[in-house]
Amino acid sequence: MRIAITGASGFLGRQLVERLQKRNVELLLVGRDPASLRVLFPDCQAISYDEIAIHAKGCDALLHLAVVNNDSSEKPEVFHQVNCMLTTRTCMQAREAGIKRFIFTSSVRALNFKDQSPYAESKRFAVEELAKIDGIDVEVLYLPAVVGDQFAGRLANLQRLPATLQKAALLFLQLLKPVVKVDSVTNAVISASNRVGDQFELRIVSDGQVANPVFTQIKRVIDVTFALGVVFFLWWAMILIWIAIRLDSPGPGIFRQVRTGRDGLVFTCYKFRTMQLSTPNVATHEISTSAITRLGGFLRRSKLDELPQVVNLLRNDMSLVGPRPCLPSQEVLVEARKARGVLGIKPGITGFAQINGIDMSDPERLAKWDECYLQLQTLLLDIKIILATAGGRGHQTKRENCPFLLSDISVNGTKAA
Repeated sequence: MRIAITGASGFLGRQLVERLQKRNVELLLVGRDPASLRVLFPDCQAISYDEIAIHAKGCDALLHLAVVNNDSSEKPEVFHQVNCMLTTRTCMQAREAGIKRFIFTSSVRALNFKDQSPYAESKRFAVEELAKIDGIDVEVLYLPAVVGDQFAGRLANLQRLPATLQKAALLFLQLLKPVVKVDSVTNAVISASNRVGDQFELRIVSDGQVANPVFTQIKRVIDVTFALGVVFFLWWAMILIWIAIRLDSPGPGIFRQVRTGRDGLVFTCYKFRTMQLSTPNVATHEISTSAITRLGGFLRRSKLDELPQVVNLLRNDMSLVGPRPCLPSQEVLVEARKARGVLGIKPGITGFAQINGIDMSDPERLAKWDECYLQLQTLLLDIKIILATAGGRGHQTKRENCPFLLSDISVNGTKAA
């Protein structure tokens, strides 16, 4: 494999070069000062940007790391010139050299459309411009805080701590903010360089929380505490709702339905019944609103129909926050979630996709949003989702009002999550 890299002299670039060389990847370094690059990396060939079309022929991919970072005090026009204009120009030069794939690194900060900083704005605009370039596959890798042999940016202060305290501080940080190790970025770059067939793809690369036992235990404590709190304080309300449902329409007060959970295993999900007894057992978006009972409409809007799911929390079938569980018969969604690793976590009573108005009518799109949650999962994000749900988000949500994280990006007249 042969990869051309811009921005190799930066914090991430230096560590990626070292790791890619250990993986026997042949590297071609691109920069404004090739002589300096040759001094830093004597084992690598270095060229200028103007030489890409000639000397980068035969490369499998071009990884574009050159950037004005978010901690820079440069003027907005400099951010635009480097983060956008240089990016698109480099992509077109890669296309001229016959390189099949252009890999562009951005930050998860750019996914927050409320972030109007010059850095985030320039990175978003670069993605929109890259989407217009034909003749070369483009993959955008969105990275959270990067952890390597050393710390940089806002994490640089951790460098002053002793090694043991550094690990503790980093673990605490990971509970609140997504992070990614340089090794994970290396794997993502190699995978992207090998991938074929995706003309334009957006991916979030992080280490997530699946392998973080501290996060798992804290999340479990929150789930159990919430469930016990609901039972202790609202048992009387649950009884009254059950009685009201029985009086409102024929049928049981509790609705039981088999759903697909973690690792693809099925479980019985409990809710207050909000539909007529004769309603077919299909996904909610496939059911006519006429099937909803008079009381059921109120229960669904107020989320009170979800209260019996405290049983699922106590049984460890579900978590308070996670991808909404689907029916086993929704095979397209199940397979899409499986392919993206989403089935590796428990489903939730509420979720990231739900508060952003994404339902199960578009399985592929929903699976992408579920994957976004998987990659960005933190205690802080879970709290935001819970507060958004309590505030009524999820019904006719306006995308421009989403206060954090992912918004849809317009790509050549289509939408890509």
